[in-house]
Amino acid sequence: MTASTPQLTVDELAARAGVTVRTLRFYAAKGLLPPPELGPRRVGRYGPEHLGRLELIEELQRQGLTLAAIERYLAQLPDDIGSLDLAIHRALVASWTPEAAEEADRAQLSRRAGRTLSDADVDRLAAMGALHRTEDPDVFKIDPGLLPLGVRVLDVPIPLETLLAARAVVRLHSRATAHDLHRLFRDTVWKPYRESGPEPAELERMKLLTDQIQPLLVQALVTAFQRSLAEELTGGTE
Repeated sequence: MTASTPQLTVDELAARAGVTVRTLRFYAAKGLLPPPELGPRRVGRYGPEHLGRLELIEELQRQGLTLAAIERYLAQLPDDIGSLDLAIHRALVASWTPEAAEEADRAQLSRRAGRTLSDADVDRLAAMGALHRTEDPDVFKIDPGLLPLGVRVLDVPIPLETLLAARAVVRLHSRATAHDLHRLFRDTVWKPYRESGPEPAELERMKLLTDQIQPLLVQALVTAFQRSLAEELTGGTE
């Protein structure tokens, strides 16, 4: 199935997303899902973008957002946003709160991926950090936030060695960035605030506000990275 050729019926889309058809129709009525393309006999057909939106809605709900807040979040997305960008948004939202890995056997993994996964596919997903192997070769620990994104990257002709190297580069620089940001915040915000002698209630309030900054920092870093990468790619083709 390609992004330009929607193939899922409403029942198939609901099954892939793990929701009921009633829930899917409710989302559509609220404007959270674009209308399907009409195929033969005016049967609605849904594609990867619809599935990506449903996965993003699921993650936003997992983070505790209300339906009204989810509507506002989705309203900010471009009308023509693709399934890959939707997967990136889901991975970004999932990073707001570290999530424990979920265990799945090969059949469950393939069902969540929406396709039969070969050993090479599993190797590539592991290289991207979307899953981790266990002592049982048929049981995996999956990252719910990264798996949809990893599945969408499977068909991109990138060598496994490149994926491994790219992951190492990202981990190296993201750790350095996190260290520098933590030190900056600690020395210029948190330390002076503690030395000012705040009341216990105010100190606790500051801690709560600090926790809320993390999603903003993550989103800012991802946005900056996307722009920098676009500039590098544009410069590399000249």
